[in-house]
Amino acid sequence: MPTEIEIKLRIASHEPVRRRLIELHAQRIDDVVETNWILDRPDGSLRRQGFGLRVRAARNVDGKEKAIWTFKGPPVIGAVKSREELETRIDNAQMGVQILQRLGFIVVLEYEKRRESWSLDDCQIELDEPAKLGLFVEIEGESESAIRSVQKKLGLESAESIASSYVQLTADYCDRNFIFPRVLR
Repeated sequence: MPTEIEIKLRIASHEPVRRRLIELHAQRIDDVVETNWILDRPDGSLRRQGFGLRVRAARNVDGKEKAIWTFKGPPVIGAVKSREELETRIDNAQMGVQILQRLGFIVVLEYEKRRESWSLDDCQIELDEPAKLGLFVEIEGESESAIRSVQKKLGLESAESIASSYVQLTADYCDRNFIFPRVLR
């Protein structure tokens, strides 16, 4: 069973992290703008059970788009977050959303996020800027020790760790600001 193991850190600026990644000879993977559609059953039962169903379109600077369907199991919250994650590429994100809607799912949230991806020491580092939420670094790896090692190399030991997902942060922002439908760009 594929498992996502990651830590999300709130930061003031991506620039010091980017400079450190370059100093460490990390590999820059991509720079994209993502559109994420979060779907649920009309009764909200997926969310209540801790499950996630997402369709994502990621467009890079060349305009090329990659679309992915993702299922996430309930999170296991600890020092780092882990959860089952099943993903598959699809040809067209909009069509993926429409298929799920035809099956009875509804879009409960839509948000955009800028993401700069790097690789270092078998970990993936994401410099994220989700719409309206601030700046974050996500470090994903095979184990908590691998993640903590990269966190330390990047000088982020004291950065604020965020347990909430971007989905929850976006939903909370929309609710606080009376944004309905819940769409952030």
